[in-house]
Amino acid sequence: MKEINITTKIEVYNGVHELSSEIQSLMELAIQTRKNAYAPYSRFRVGAAILLDNGKIVLGSNQENAAYPSGLCAERVAIFQAGAIYPEAKIVKLAITAASDTNPTLAPIPPCGACRQSIAEYEFKQDTPIEIYFMGESGEVYKSNSINNLLPLSFDKTSL
Repeated sequence: MKEINITTKIEVYNGVHELSSEIQSLMELAIQTRKNAYAPYSRFRVGAAILLDNGKIVLGSNQENAAYPSGLCAERVAIFQAGAIYPEAKIVKLAITAASDTNPTLAPIPPCGACRQSIAEYEFKQDTPIEIYFMGESGEVYKSNSINNLLPLSFDKTSL
């Protein structure tokens, strides 16, 4: 028997004001996009903004459906849109923000498991890490330099 230790490194910023101006702008777009979420069931709104290596920014907000599995998270809306519109571009940075209509969300809200897997697919495809910034509606912002920090031992095409 052997043991494997997995370490995760996350940078913590006290607020958006501590981020670079580029990331502040990206997060502000995510915040504005969060307001466009279609979330009549969960009342939980998420916005995502992606910066591509071609300088383009792609946005996404969660889109719910009465048949719950049919909805889609903000991160995947943005990632899949980027893949459809700019198939050769690489995702450089991803900003995510979440807020509840009913409860304050002051702690950083990370991507769900399905979104982590989708981010991993694109990171693997482009063979470069994606910086991921995430927060609640306000307060601390967490930064991961790669999805590997949030999804160690990921499943990818080499497993098939």
